[in-house]
Amino acid sequence: MLSLVLRRLALSVPLVIVVTALTFALESLAPGDLARTILGADGTEEQYQALRRDLGLDQPLIVQYFEWLWRALHGDLGQSFFTKESVVTLINARVGVTVSIMLGVLVVCAALGIALGVASALRGGFLGRAIDLLSLVGLIFPSFWVALVLISIFAVTLRWFPATGYSPMHDGIGLWAASLTLPIVAVSLHSIANVAKQARDSMAEVLGRDFIRALRACGVSEASIIWKHALRNAALPVVTVLGIVLVGAISGAVFVERVFVLPGLGSLAVSAALDKDIALLQGVTLYFTLLTVLINLAIDTSYGWLNPKVRLS
Repeated sequence: MLSLVLRRLALSVPLVIVVTALTFALESLAPGDLARTILGADGTEEQYQALRRDLGLDQPLIVQYFEWLWRALHGDLGQSFFTKESVVTLINARVGVTVSIMLGVLVVCAALGIALGVASALRGGFLGRAIDLLSLVGLIFPSFWVALVLISIFAVTLRWFPATGYSPMHDGIGLWAASLTLPIVAVSLHSIANVAKQARDSMAEVLGRDFIRALRACGVSEASIIWKHALRNAALPVVTVLGIVLVGAISGAVFVERVFVLPGLGSLAVSAALDKDIALLQGVTLYFTLLTVLINLAIDTSYGWLNPKVRLS
């Protein structure tokens, strides 16, 4: 298992380099100029050129990137060009919000999706058709639209949850959970049905295997067959879908955090892109990439736990 983890980490290094390099290049092609933005309309041409030299923007793009990469390898992501604060400090103050949303999405999708999928595999009928319909609805309506509808119903009309804002955990678990409930539901809605469909199909296939019939013939209880034997054998495709859901939750968080005014990495990335704050945008991109690497690593290690053949290979 250790060799598997080390191989995955080694393969992730080119991914990090490619993603950060592409972000650096695409940001340079975006309209606008960082030095002009900082100086404003009253800045002179001499001030503009001097500021470009101070910021290192007069150097070739590839030189700027490798200088950033060298500093990043030493744990220095630079400073925000606008606030002059450390990029690491700014990101670390917000990463907990985004990770909380992602973990909430994982728990909701895993619990409801697996429960609905197993129930559909055992009973089928109306429940199976309802899951297919919910999956279709989730594909039609994007997360930010769902977020606006949830705010209108549960925050404005019913006043059950706050419409915007974030309450840290130290202010109280109840306030913290209430501030994250609607964002998590908005990101999770269409993913629950996808997990349920995969769980249903996998469970239906496993329940038709010979070893399940043998267990029933030996008098093993139905609950033990379903939750101990069948579900574990059907779990690999479900884990794959959950990994995709988690990666998708990163992009979903970008929109949802803006709608709910949450101080997470998504809203920080949007602000950095609009301000052309290259150092801050690069730092957020690096964190998002590392989160994706950790998700894929967790999926790979869970494969080894669920199926010993993966560990041997």
